[in-house]
Amino acid sequence: MEPVSALSRRLVRVSAVIERDLKKFRRNPVIIAMSLLMPVIYLVILGNSFQGKLIGLPVVVVNQDPGPAARALVDNLRAVQTGPRTLLLSFATDERAAVGEVRSGRYKAALIIPADFSHKVALRTRPTLGLFLDNTDGISMQTLRGVVEGAIGALGVDYVPVREPHDRALLRDVNLFPSVDYYQSLVPGVVIMAIFLGTLTTGVFNVVMDRFLGTEEAYLLTPLTKTDIVGGLVISGLSVTSLVAVLVLMLGMLISGIAAPGSLSQVAAILVVILLTTLSLISLMFVLLGRADHPRIVGVLSGFLNVILFFPSGAVYPLASLPGWLKQLAWVNPEAYAVDALKAVLFKDAGLSQVAGDLGFLVLFASVTMGIAILLLKRRL
Repeated sequence: MEPVSALSRRLVRVSAVIERDLKKFRRNPVIIAMSLLMPVIYLVILGNSFQGKLIGLPVVVVNQDPGPAARALVDNLRAVQTGPRTLLLSFATDERAAVGEVRSGRYKAALIIPADFSHKVALRTRPTLGLFLDNTDGISMQTLRGVVEGAIGALGVDYVPVREPHDRALLRDVNLFPSVDYYQSLVPGVVIMAIFLGTLTTGVFNVVMDRFLGTEEAYLLTPLTKTDIVGGLVISGLSVTSLVAVLVLMLGMLISGIAAPGSLSQVAAILVVILLTTLSLISLMFVLLGRADHPRIVGVLSGFLNVILFFPSGAVYPLASLPGWLKQLAWVNPEAYAVDALKAVLFKDAGLSQVAGDLGFLVLFASVTMGIAILLLKRRL
């Protein structure tokens, strides 16, 4: 009977440990919920952020030719818009304005159909089209070039010749910006990732650790207000994280071969984007984690936040091809505005005025989340 009695005592001790550990989990429902939801959220966000084929790429068409060949070409493009939905077509009459819209980022490309296109098609004297591309997005550029070439090739082609005929339409594509390879295009996303990681180890993380270790009571014995506490931790995290982000940017530019900014306005724009992005993310972390009392919650939420903020930011995949509901998420995602601004400065020689819209959103986002963070912070046990 002795072995049975010893085994039963051991089972009682083990069951006590199991019961204590399960009670700890019950006291942290956030962890349980995230364990259930995170795999599903990963599937939904990642599955829709990397869909394989691109859809909804905005293209502006300037058709200066009323002839039948031009109408047929436009009909072919509309068929692509209706069928595979690769394109989202707009039409304009001013060639210079259309190209300017591509430079500003509103469109991915501008297709110019000259006034003599149909005439040259009829005479079989090799008509020429112009395609002005935003080549800072290499994935979209290659897709658009292929789609437009396919639409041109479908103009009355009844057979495949052995050699290229002289009457086939010639597409002259123009890259509006210096060449940007895929390696270089990842640098803005890497900088934003560095900022995100920095905000997880500064700012509100120190508050969570103080609560976990029981040292938060030191704040309660001082005349510090909630604004003082949040402001001090935000400024400290802002200085450290921004410095790290600048160093990451410099190393990324050096490794990938991105040219240094050519003007003080560009340097100022980069620094302002980094500072405002850091401030926005630190404030957001205070809103989400300001009342957390265990570092485990920070660890669980970090992966979740990285997925819903980084992948729908345009850092690795064009925002134009995201489904509608995910575009709505990107519309309020501070990382999407930060990536857009950094790409414009690094690859399009933009200055402060050209990225004013992105900066304005970051200022608004940081102001709102900072106010909410101060209201939510507990200054009591």
